[in-house]
Amino acid sequence: MTAGERVVVVGAGVAGLTTAVVLAEAGASVHVIAEQVPGVTSLAAGAMWGPYLVEPKDKVEQWGQRSLEIFRELAEDPSTGVRLTSGIEASRTAEAPPDWATALPGFRPCELAELPAGFSAGYRFTVPLIDMPTYLDYLLRRLDAAGGTVERRRLASLADASPAAVIVNCTGLGAKDLLSDPDLRPIRGQHVVVTNPGLTEFFSEDTGLSPDLLCFYPHGDTVVLGGTAIDGEGDPAADDKAAANILARCAEVEPRLAEARVLEHRMGARPTRATVCVEPERLEDGTVVVHNYGHGGAGVTLSWGCAEEAANLVAADRGDPR
Repeated sequence: MTAGERVVVVGAGVAGLTTAVVLAEAGASVHVIAEQVPGVTSLAAGAMWGPYLVEPKDKVEQWGQRSLEIFRELAEDPSTGVRLTSGIEASRTAEAPPDWATALPGFRPCELAELPAGFSAGYRFTVPLIDMPTYLDYLLRRLDAAGGTVERRRLASLADASPAAVIVNCTGLGAKDLLSDPDLRPIRGQHVVVTNPGLTEFFSEDTGLSPDLLCFYPHGDTVVLGGTAIDGEGDPAADDKAAANILARCAEVEPRLAEARVLEHRMGARPTRATVCVEPERLEDGTVVVHNYGHGGAGVTLSWGCAEEAANLVAADRGDPR
């Protein structure tokens, strides 16, 4: 695309900020418009790289692997909030490991003695863990360094984002109102952040479709405990009963967490649809919109791959053959 052409990115969660960075560093004049900066759902993420109940499989694999490459690079700089961390994903029902896990560094089946009581199978691997408040701040700094600007404003429609050569829609659950997308629904997530009693490894249970998740992700002095996945609910208020259950589930696996001090509760609504939407659309006034939303619980995992595809769609519209 022509250097300096104005591109408006709507949304400042991990999808929006990553897309804005990719576009700005490619030479576009990027302006981000969002009601919340950074987006609260992205702030609430755990976050461990790993595709989580998201389709289409072939594209998800491509987007996820590209993001994994970049997160591994970012892990070399502690200021990004990204670290390569070893840990265990376990199951109570002897499930086979997910395809994405088997290719990760250090992957191996766990011995039964390595697993907490009640678990029948598990797998150890090394994966990027992302401290989201630190990471989103890093993306904002990187966007600023590339000349991007940010405006806090709620839009009544995507057309309100004009004037722009192209609008990129990264509004997550906000797309339900902006686009009247009937396929988009919230899945409510809650995490509890506690002081770190000395954990250096992550733990995650393969809970399938259960609304009650079990995971803990250490981030230096803190640990993020999870979680919930309440389909169809998007209430942003903390649920004290759910928080108590999260703490109890995690402490059963790691008793040291029972005495950890609660620092905060983080809530978000995962923007979920049958398939992730990364595609162009032309508005009635002729403005091209490139959509990048509907990532469910895999927004961080797919962020760089989807951002680059969205940027390629923008470039294609502007006549850039890349």
